[in-house]
Amino acid sequence: MDFAALDRQFAIPGIACVVPGAGGLAVVRVTNPHASAEIFLHGAHVAAFQPRASAPLLWMSPRSRFAAGKAIRGGVPICWPWFGGHPSDPTKPAHGFARTSLWRLAAIDQLADQDTRVTLELASDAATLALWPQRFVLRYAVTVGRSLDLAFTVINPDSGELRCEEALHTYLAVADIRRSVLRGLGGHAYIDKTRQLQRLTQDSAELAISEETDRVYLDHRGTVDISDISDISDISDGARTVRVSKQDSASTVVWNPWAAKAKAMDDVGEDAWPGMVCVETANLGERAIRVPPGGCHTMRARIALA
Repeated sequence: MDFAALDRQFAIPGIACVVPGAGGLAVVRVTNPHASAEIFLHGAHVAAFQPRASAPLLWMSPRSRFAAGKAIRGGVPICWPWFGGHPSDPTKPAHGFARTSLWRLAAIDQLADQDTRVTLELASDAATLALWPQRFVLRYAVTVGRSLDLAFTVINPDSGELRCEEALHTYLAVADIRRSVLRGLGGHAYIDKTRQLQRLTQDSAELAISEETDRVYLDHRGTVDISDISDISDISDGARTVRVSKQDSASTVVWNPWAAKAKAMDDVGEDAWPGMVCVETANLGERAIRVPPGGCHTMRARIALA
């Protein structure tokens, strides 16, 4: 890849540049008055977001692989056009192919409020059609400001309906998941993937995670707050609340592998898992999206300090 040519075409001096990143993969580095971020062309993967005078809001695994054909562990992977294992062919890649595809950098724009928007695109080709026989165009706008704003658009150029699942598999950094709480999920039904896909309801207003957790909230369209310290009398210098809000998303996934599963994952390991929790903006299963011929659908997520 000609990094210099990309940088000449898209760089904004003092704000954004295109350089070789981890593993020699192309990365857009953004540093503006509000925040810094890194967005890889590999998977259109947002690997870092850090507001000014704050610790990073996204978690990255210290063991993550950065290589063509491999998924990056942490940040914001894109799961598309299916979530988890393929529904009928286990030989196909988990979570689809968008997160391991090379996306095209379409634009870098400095906005009037000093935010920076990076736009990437992915279109169907022979490789994707071999995995999923559907023509498509994906457009992903990543806006770096006081918040991290993500707009994921699915365009259907075909003559038939496009049905797909989608998720922004966001890994959020916490001080210690064992002493953190999530708010905003109370009263919602969920599918518990650690309990034979039982359909349950979260009765409590707060969710404290104390074991492997893998839940799909199928009718959740609201905001989730993730607070580092569960006991407000024990506030420390690192205490904070991160807010995930969204639009046109009817599913929210909450995931943490916990100790045993993390140890078995070679790109996570036994030590780093307490520092993360996934709160994923999604449309899954019964809430998969259906895009009519010539139509489009945009799912949005915002990640910010509350």
